[in-house]
Parts: sequence; C-alpha cells; structure tokens
Amino acid sequence: MNHRLKATSIGASAIGKKPGAVRRDSPLPPAWPSYTGDSLFVGTSPSGRVSVYVDPTLGDPALQNAQDLISDADRVVDANDALFGTTGGPVSVIVFALGGATDGTGGADHMGCYYITGAAIEVCASFGSSARVSALFEAELSECSMGGNLCGVSTGEALSRWCAAVISNNVLSDFVTAPQWAQNGMADYVNRTDPTDQNPDSTGCGMAFLSWLMSQGYGLGRIAQTMVSLRDAGTLAQLYANLTSNAASGAFPAFLTAVRALQGGVTTDDPFGGAVQPAQLAHVAPFTVALAGKIFSAILADVATGKPAHQIVASVRAVLGPAARR
Repeated sequence: MNHRLKATSIGASAIGKKPGAVRRDSPLPPAWPSYTGDSLFVGTSPSGRVSVYVDPTLGDPALQNAQDLISDADRVVDANDALFGTTGGPVSVIVFALGGATDGTGGADHMGCYYITGAAIEVCASFGSSARVSALFEAELSECSMGGNLCGVSTGEALSRWCAAVISNNVLSDFVTAPQWAQNGMADYVNRTDPTDQNPDSTGCGMAFLSWLMSQGYGLGRIAQTMVSLRDAGTLAQLYANLTSNAASGAFPAFLTAVRALQGGVTTDDPFGGAVQPAQLAHVAPFTVALAGKIFSAILADVATGKPAHQIVASVRAVLGPAARR
C-alpha cells in the first residue's frame, strides 16, 4: 500500500523546538554528504519526488527557503527530466548554511552522480532569494541525471552549471568562471577533459563553449543528452563533431575565432547569448516569462499613447515593484 508523504505546513513555532525534536509523522532524514546537525522535515513537493529538510537553528529565513523549494521543486525536476530525456528518482534536500554562508554562495553538494548514490542533496540557504536555492538544487539534480558519468570532470561541471542557469534564469551569475578562463590565456579544454570539477579555467572554458553552441541553435537538452552518451572520456570537441557533423579537430579553432570576435571579450559565462535562444527559454520559470510579458505590454501601451521616456520607466518600475516583493 502506498502512503505518499505530503507537504505539511509548519511555522516559526516548529523552528523553536529544542534540538532533536521531530514530529511523529516526519520521515527519517538520509545521511547527508557533510551536514551533521538536526534535520527538520518541512514537507514534500506535490509529486512526492522531492523531500525537503532545513537546519532548524537558522530560523524563519531558511524555513522560507525550504517552503519555497517545495513549491518550485516539481517545476525544476520536470525541466531537468526534459533536458536529459529521462525520469529521475526521488531525492531529499537539506537547506543549511553550507560553508557558513546564508546567501547561496556556499554552493551545493551531493555524494554520487546517480539517483541511487546521490539522492541526498545539500544546498546553501539564501535568505531572501529562494530562486538561488532552486538553482543550486538543479545543479546537483542534473548531475544525478548524468547516469554516473561526467560528474567530477570539467565537462560535467560546466553542464550542471548551465542546467542551473537555464532553469533559474541565471540567478547564480556570481559563480562565473568563463572570464577567468579568458584572462588566463584561454587554455584548450575543448580537446581534453580536465579530470576535476574544481578548476575554474576548465569549467569556464566549458561554460563559454556551451554558450557558443547554444547560440548556434543547439538546445541544452540535445547538448546534455549527447554529452551523457560520450561519458567521462568525451571531449567538447567530440560534442561539437556529433552536433555539427564537422571534424572534431576544427572545434577549438572555430571556437577561439568566435571568442576573439566578441565585442568586449568574455565577461560572463554566457558570452554568446546562448541562454536567450528559444530552445533554452522553454525552461525558464513561468513567473519570469509572465513578468517579461507584463513589462513588454506596459512599454508597448505607453509608446502607443505617446508617453515620454520617464513615464515609460515609471510604468516598468510599477510592474517590477510587486515582483521584487514576491
């Protein structure tokens, strides 16, 4: 008999419970990669696929992060499934001050690169910006969908960061690495894969390269599924060859030519504007799409009635006001 666990509403009173206090209907938390404190169960996503916990010592801001993740988790897992062309398994997530940070900069972590071994996910709390928590969740969830491949090497790290960027509208832009790769001489990590996910140069090269491919119309979903098929030893040059039917040997020269032609150089992880291509916009949060539509409509209405520039700006700010408080 199936008794699907549903989200339960808890308030500040639950946060104030003494350490170790657990509601009777709370499931036991998994063993986390690094977190060893109390895990307060907050609830599950409506589909039952994502169970969310929080460090109870962080108070209401972290609880809000956890509750917002419950609301957004199914959107994230559905988008992730679409990118990889697979259906992922159930996962558990703990929101806490990873690395002592509460602004999301502590990142995220999980143990394995598969749903069986990597289903216990840690994400850094981000007080007042739950979208960053969702993005960090996707960064780790995407690695679970790589089937035991790519996770731990430079190509997989770039792919997971791109998945997070597309699904969250790039709210983790402060994790940027491509500019550092460019500033350090643009080393060739296209023809070789770096066996680490901790080198910003190799990750940055991957970020810029995938941006370049997406700007040419190759969707992130197609890119992700091709990279998974190439496995750990696969290179970005092989990815290029599989997608374009051109020789792998031409990948890095063509990429460098495109980079050197950029006005202003590489200043973000998306120097070629790949994220704004239609194939990627399909994964943007519905709220972001709706907000963009409202802003565009307000501008068109003001232009049609001949309003001056300062009034158009005021109209846009009026639309953004409620969004900023969301």
